[in-house]
Amino acid sequence: MTVITRPKAKPADAIKDASMTKQKEMMAAHYDRLASAPETGAKVAATFVPGNLNELIMCFDLVNNLPEVNAIQNGLRRTSGSYVMEAEKLGHSEDVCTYVKSDIGMMAKGNIGPNGKRLPNPDVLLLSYTGCFTFMKWFELLRREYGCETIMFQTPYMADGKITPDMIQYMVKQLKQDVIPKLEKVSGVKFDIDRLREYLKKSAKAEDDLVAVLQSAKHKPSPIDAYFGGIYYIGPIFGAFRGTDEAIDYYRFLREEVEQRVKEGKGPVTPDGDMGKERYRLVVEGPPNYTNFRQFWKMFYDEGAVVVASSYTKVGGTYDFGFRHNPDKPLESLAEYCLNVYTNRNLPQRVDMLENYVNEYEADGLLINSIKSCNSFSAGQLLIMREVEKRTGKPAAFIETDLVDPRYFSAANVKNRLESYFQMIEQKRGGLRGAA
Repeated sequence: MTVITRPKAKPADAIKDASMTKQKEMMAAHYDRLASAPETGAKVAATFVPGNLNELIMCFDLVNNLPEVNAIQNGLRRTSGSYVMEAEKLGHSEDVCTYVKSDIGMMAKGNIGPNGKRLPNPDVLLLSYTGCFTFMKWFELLRREYGCETIMFQTPYMADGKITPDMIQYMVKQLKQDVIPKLEKVSGVKFDIDRLREYLKKSAKAEDDLVAVLQSAKHKPSPIDAYFGGIYYIGPIFGAFRGTDEAIDYYRFLREEVEQRVKEGKGPVTPDGDMGKERYRLVVEGPPNYTNFRQFWKMFYDEGAVVVASSYTKVGGTYDFGFRHNPDKPLESLAEYCLNVYTNRNLPQRVDMLENYVNEYEADGLLINSIKSCNSFSAGQLLIMREVEKRTGKPAAFIETDLVDPRYFSAANVKNRLESYFQMIEQKRGGLRGAA
């Protein structure tokens, strides 16, 4: 018997609202600027999202390259899988963070960036250590590969859940005695604190609008998805645009767009268009899966589930809890920013945050996406789940995927767990109605 196989239909282009399109254009322009650095003579600083000192980097005319963002972009383009396997061929463990392996594999294959152009070698590595030990080992690998100046900006862990004056002073001392002098040496640009103040002023303005966008999810229906859509929203401010006029323009534009959706009583825009009726409001802990991002999101909005708050949108700053970059205390502000990022917070703080989100955003429960290769998020997640469930009385559930390794995304398994979770929510609702 002859079996005729037909090629799979190409998935329809994802529908995006105007702000998502604008964000993609900004990211594309940044990658073009980064790739053209050898021709323009610009020098490059490699750093990470948590503790990203973009305002300081710009004071030295450095172009910001973020290896984890490169991994995310490659995951979204479904090219990260081959990079991960290339890194494993080089001897990197199966259990190592797949951001690391995607980046190492990309370097091994010519360092071709998500825009299809070769990315330049960094002139300086700047690590603001904020609670993820893997970042330190990652930078050791980068230092061995590139042999460039390496700066370690140590951020004390908030073990007691408090920022003390000693912590701030310790970090300001590092900035003055080590970080800034080395950036001056690499760049050939003298540090100007007034220039830093101007960038911080712009950051605070954009941060105000970002918070307004994230808190719009308190409306019913929520005009945004704070997890999947949130990936687009946090991109500029967590990366290479914080402190710029472009960030101010983008977040003003985004806020206006979201406020209009609130006025019209609309839910979020999904890759298939406007989301249907909102049935479930969720809080999500943990990063998303990027290699199957659209498929993963569809499992939620097909069921009428919207994420109203997410811990992942706090990895680059906890602005909705009051922090703003302060131009009046520029160096102290940089220190406080690093101390406040999500990965530098202890477990009780994370529990408090998630409990607050469930209650304040009137969510139906907490969902944890546990990432196989991310220890900084995964450690303690079962404890977090049980504690939030106990405190709020709302059901919690646990699913497992990975960041950018497609081998660890089981669509059937995730879908089954999600469907079971939605049934739990319905049963909880039924029980409450019966009790009333």
